[in-house]
Amino acid sequence: MRSVILVLATFFACAVEMVEALTIVLAAAMTRGWRSVRLGILAALAVLAAVVALLGPTLTLLPLDALRVVVGFLLLSLGLQWLRKALLRAAGYLPLHDEEKIFEREVAESGAVAAATRRFDPYAFTLSFKGVFLEGLEVAFIVVTIGAAHGDFPLAIASALAAVVVVAIAGVIVHRPLSRVPENTMKLGVGLMLTTFGTFWGAEGAGVRWPGSDAMILGVLAFYAALSFVLVEILRRRGTRLVAGAT
Repeated sequence: MRSVILVLATFFACAVEMVEALTIVLAAAMTRGWRSVRLGILAALAVLAAVVALLGPTLTLLPLDALRVVVGFLLLSLGLQWLRKALLRAAGYLPLHDEEKIFEREVAESGAVAAATRRFDPYAFTLSFKGVFLEGLEVAFIVVTIGAAHGDFPLAIASALAAVVVVAIAGVIVHRPLSRVPENTMKLGVGLMLTTFGTFWGAEGAGVRWPGSDAMILGVLAFYAALSFVLVEILRRRGTRLVAGAT
């Protein structure tokens, strides 16, 4: 049970971040060419691999209970950030994430910069490196923390790589941002799963013994899902009253 949710959380978190990175990469490639963009992607992936290789073994040096408390806190804080934005979007307080509009903006900004006079384009390299590295850094954090707490780095890394391959293949095929991907729904799901894992592992590290062992993960997930639904409804009604009062 725990392994299934681990795979899903890692895969979808990575997929969401890579869709955003793909938008930046395609915008840079279409306006500046692929040569320097490829170099930027490779450089970012190399740095991310080094981050995972360095942080992973460091975390495993902690005692298991202490590791679960630390990882639980980190995942809970990250999951609540994702969940907060997803709930505000669902309730209409924040605009939905639109990759098509972001792609158009990136194309306009990239095209406005003067073209490089040499074969190496510093702007294209920097743009692609920043896009892949910044989006991938969050994925690396999730892979390291979940892999360390679960004691299964290969599974976490394989899930992340699978998401990268799927998004990359889809990007090559459609050659455009994946605007049809329900990214906001995926972010809500990932936020719920990370919050669930953070709560479960943090409590275990503090000495809590969950009834039903790993099966209780589904109970914690169901609780947060139901709570999220209630909060969205409360926020929607509050927003409706505010609009009615303003008119």
